Amino acid sequence: MYRARIFLGLCLLLLVAILAIPDPTTYSERMHFLSEHNHTRLVPLPVSLDLAGESVPLTQEDAQERLSKELLTNSYWHSNTLQILKRSSRYMPELVQLLREEGIPEDFVYLAIIESGLSPVVSPAGAAGFWQLMPGTAEELGLEVNGEIDERYHLEKSTRAAAAYLRNAKERFGSWTLAAASYNMGMAGLQRQMDRQFETDYYDLLLNEETKRYVFRILALKCIMAKPRAYGFDLDPSEYDAPWNDRVVLVDSSVTNWGTWAHQYGWSYNELKRHNPWLRDAQLSNTSGKAYAISVPQNAH
Repeated sequence: MYRARIFLGLCLLLLVAILAIPDPTTYSERMHFLSEHNHTRLVPLPVSLDLAGESVPLTQEDAQERLSKELLTNSYWHSNTLQILKRSSRYMPELVQLLREEGIPEDFVYLAIIESGLSPVVSPAGAAGFWQLMPGTAEELGLEVNGEIDERYHLEKSTRAAAAYLRNAKERFGSWTLAAASYNMGMAGLQRQMDRQFETDYYDLLLNEETKRYVFRILALKCIMAKPRAYGFDLDPSEYDAPWNDRVVLVDSSVTNWGTWAHQYGWSYNELKRHNPWLRDAQLSNTSGKAYAISVPQNAH
């Protein structure tokens, strides 16, 4: 009797599952593509690859295996990579333009992506913003960091600061690849390992696990975002985040409450902070009279 009840219960569950399956005729061509390709497989390795014009030695077994690992990790970490792809249309065009203006190869946009996922986040160690700068480093690079203003979260200013670091690193090491590695472990730490091992090529260095993976993570995101369908991602253009069409208002005085200030432009406090994440408090003292460029809606008075 007990077994009969179990069998009946399983049958009912199966029936419910079958009835819950949508009518295949209602699926779009894109959803059909996903259903046909939603199986686990090794991801393709490119025939050739470069970082900022510097060739990746894909004939080396170690380089092949490390790249394959990062391609697999990011291809099958679906939720994370999908969110990055969605955000890319909002942030990447401006990031690429800023890098061009600063004389930094466009490939370094993928460094920002692996650092923050194109989101103004903060790490447990205290690194923050799109480029994950530590407070001391940010201040050395000219950014304002305090309880009211933290320009590590400012897309333009933090990108120009990161560009300054990368230019210095390229000048020191003579290689964009080594400059990228130094962004992870620091210039002094990288130099120590180069001197210790008598090596001048990133791909010949034995480094800590995080830095060993670092450049290959950049390369993996470059591959995936250049050809997302090849790695199992098939977003419709409408599914990408829309770029923000803001305008700028200069504020050179104190602000008692940003929520009240935002209301005059038709935004809530939350919306103001979404578009200006570098505003870190509910108020602005600004005793020096410094001018801050605040993003507001394009059609606001």
